[in-house]
Amino acid sequence: MKKDKFFEKVKRLEIFASKLAVEMMAGNFKSAFKGQGIEFDEVREYTPGDDTRLIDWNVTSRMGIPFTKTFREEREMTLFFGVDVSASLFAAGSQDISKIRQVQLIFAILSISAVLQHDKVGALFFSDQLEKWVQPSQGRKHILRLIHDLLKIKPEGIGSELGRALRTMDESMKRRGVCIIISDFKTSQYEKELSLLARKHDVIAIKIFDSNDVVFPPMGFLEMRDVESDDIILTFGRSKAFREEFKAFEEHEHMYWKRLCRSLNVDTLEIETSDDPALKMFQFFQKRKRRWR
Repeated sequence: MKKDKFFEKVKRLEIFASKLAVEMMAGNFKSAFKGQGIEFDEVREYTPGDDTRLIDWNVTSRMGIPFTKTFREEREMTLFFGVDVSASLFAAGSQDISKIRQVQLIFAILSISAVLQHDKVGALFFSDQLEKWVQPSQGRKHILRLIHDLLKIKPEGIGSELGRALRTMDESMKRRGVCIIISDFKTSQYEKELSLLARKHDVIAIKIFDSNDVVFPPMGFLEMRDVESDDIILTFGRSKAFREEFKAFEEHEHMYWKRLCRSLNVDTLEIETSDDPALKMFQFFQKRKRRWR
């Protein structure tokens, strides 16, 4: 996709996301997320059948008759995005489509859908540094500024320290919310931080990948440069043994990620650079909504 066509598509995102929120979410955006919070409403006189565990003993002792606490579902939800903007996301993919373009589209669609439901949205853009932190807020202007920031971002770091980003999110989010991590997860040492975050919040991990991540091209001698460490190794793509070893390593890393997330009750969504992200998210959230009903 050419750059000008991509930005033309981005300009249409607000209209597209509005339609997505109405038709896909059907006014039930929150039903796709588990653990919707509750907040205290009022105390009222106890009636038979009420949960005795909710009796307010302080009010009861003052009034001389039993009173119970009542709660209501929170009217607004907080979505917080952890968005990986490390160098590996900017590398050209097999179709000359970088992972960062999919990241931008996914972020725009979900954040606009959330704000149309009057929910708060915040974000942390990270590499091996905390590139940008935006407090959760509401409103169209807030979301469009976030999307613009992601489109224009020029990261200072090149690597990816997901663990640090997750720890920052965990320490900063005081109330239960929904955390959506968008990354290619080409990093390590984040298991503990992901576990802590998942204990408090509904966490969804969206993995962006390209076919080149798994299948090494059958070419001759090639210099491979790690865009995050700048290390260079010489490879021989015509070697079947090398290609099989390369594929086995990537598949092992992928299965480890899947098992880790499953063990922590973190839902996963995988989106390839050639995928239509809207369709993939439609299918994912429809399945999720059915599960949480």
